[in-house]
Amino acid sequence: MKDQVVLIVGGSGGVGTASAKLFSKAGAKIVLAARNRDKAEATAKEINSSGGEAYVIDVDVTDSESVDKMTSDVISELGKVDVLINAFGLGVIKPLLDVEPANAKEVIDVNVYGTFLVTRSVLKHMAEAKSGKVVMIPGILGKAVMRGSSVYSASKFAVTGMTKALVDEHKRSNVKFTLMYLGGIDTPFWDSDMIDMRVQRDKMLTTDEVAKAIYYAINQPGNSVLNEIVIQPDSHQMV
Repeated sequence: MKDQVVLIVGGSGGVGTASAKLFSKAGAKIVLAARNRDKAEATAKEINSSGGEAYVIDVDVTDSESVDKMTSDVISELGKVDVLINAFGLGVIKPLLDVEPANAKEVIDVNVYGTFLVTRSVLKHMAEAKSGKVVMIPGILGKAVMRGSSVYSASKFAVTGMTKALVDEHKRSNVKFTLMYLGGIDTPFWDSDMIDMRVQRDKMLTTDEVAKAIYYAINQPGNSVLNEIVIQPDSHQMV
């Protein structure tokens, strides 16, 4: 990973933060793109003070101009993006009839439209360079469903479908895609008032465990690709 540029969109906490710290230890240059600049800057400061190299950039994933500016600024400053980790997302776990239309739209805008904008913007450069790796994190609810997940699963199944189509579209671009189907992760995701679900966070996956899985996927040898990973807490298994 020495001197590879890793762009983590959603780098202000949770999986994004844990991944940034792990990849930086391997010598990667980290770019944390987020709306919450304070948290991202705290992570970058920690990485830089430990001898790593990390940068923070603002982005609104639902705004095409903001996304394109993020990508052009990274390319201008660092010359490339070797790895894109889409670690952002917005959740809603409620019965369909209890979901406010405005909240449903926001979830779909962030999870689907945002993923489209970010991936499209970065993928242009990866395809031109004929090199790159993209990690999508639809979570287990982008592969299976549960009660209360109708809107959220709709957004995450869209990410899964988008990624599978991109694999076919970019067979000649040498861009590799990985889908991470992850069960419950102990992150601030569960603090939202849009999550109407009792959970035991002490029994969930940790962000460090997830970061290690992402690192493993990115560092497959030779021409191999780890297309899909399913990891769940043993108490949350959905098969």
